[in-house]
Amino acid sequence: MSSLVNQKLSISSLAAEKVIAAARSKAAEMGKPMVIAIVDEAGELKAFERMDSAPMLSVKLAQDKAYTAVSFGMPSHGWHDFIKDDAPLLHGIVHTDRLVVFGGGYPITVNGEVVGGIGVSGAHYSDDMLVAEAGLAALED
Repeated sequence: MSSLVNQKLSISSLAAEKVIAAARSKAAEMGKPMVIAIVDEAGELKAFERMDSAPMLSVKLAQDKAYTAVSFGMPSHGWHDFIKDDAPLLHGIVHTDRLVVFGGGYPITVNGEVVGGIGVSGAHYSDDMLVAEAGLAALED
């Protein structure tokens, strides 16, 4: 029977809140209001923060960055290198709903297994990446 069932781990609410708090702290330190989204292993929203004055467009982008990261198990910025020299992918996959091909989304892993994802939006994607990385670092404590 066990070969018919696949058990998956999922980020806990406590861990998701810890990631949000660390990311929020980094964004505040940088003086950049951000939107921070945490999704579970299935890409469903687990925790969310829209800092005061964070751009409205960033609400969907943060969630989609997290979804992108958990869906393929790689950071959203990894997609650019993955598709840039492949014309069919470059011109086709970028039209896939919820796929984001620039920085700010990272998978959250435990012992090599994807348990969730973080997506951050609100500034240039390089700043979004710094905030997301600060959130991830909170799980290393």
